Amino acid sequence: MISRRCFLALSGGAVLAPSFLWAAEEFPALFDHILLGCSDLDACMAYVEGRTGVRAALGGVHPGRGTRNSLLSLGERHYLELIAPDPKQDSVESFAAKQWNLLKELKTPRLIGWAAHPGDLEVFARKLRESGIAFRGPWPGSRTRPDGRVLNWKTLSLTDDHDGILPFFIEWGAGSLHPSADAPAGCHLERFAVAGRDPAQLSKIFQRLGIETPIERGEKPELRARMVGPNGTLEVSS
Repeated sequence: MISRRCFLALSGGAVLAPSFLWAAEEFPALFDHILLGCSDLDACMAYVEGRTGVRAALGGVHPGRGTRNSLLSLGERHYLELIAPDPKQDSVESFAAKQWNLLKELKTPRLIGWAAHPGDLEVFARKLRESGIAFRGPWPGSRTRPDGRVLNWKTLSLTDDHDGILPFFIEWGAGSLHPSADAPAGCHLERFAVAGRDPAQLSKIFQRLGIETPIERGEKPELRARMVGPNGTLEVSS
């Protein structure tokens, strides 16, 4: 199913402006979180706080991945993850090197990815395999919070994420509190969309994955998000 916004883009009825003219409250049903990357976590936190009025809380570090993060709730089971290199890690595992190197170069915060929650990842992996869609994982992950509690999850990544606009997939551990539950509140996600030169083709790809998401026409593959806080609006893209 293609959203009304996607239909307008396909029919030529939409003109994209620097500030996207979006319908309110539209994002994928399986949306879990988005990643806003930067080379400096403190600077990224100040950037978000200055535009929304809400300061993200430190989340923790990712051993072996070379990163640390802070979190901000976007509503029930939705959140924003601010992620940057961890200055205390000087090397990473090979699978994390691409993201680590990208983050080190980002002087201005921008979206670097997003996660969807399809349920049981082993079941989802089987469906992907049956559909002939290549993927990596599922892999286990964990992070120790500042209060000492450990969060556990599993993730699965597509071999071809179409320049970062397709999601990775996450399943949170049964005993892990979802980050949106106790991250600083006050913001909500108003809109999240993916964009590309061929919205019709993108729609087919998402249908194969079983994900319905707003799709727009763009000059390049791009993620776009609009978040609203008590002091203003934050629009970001990849």
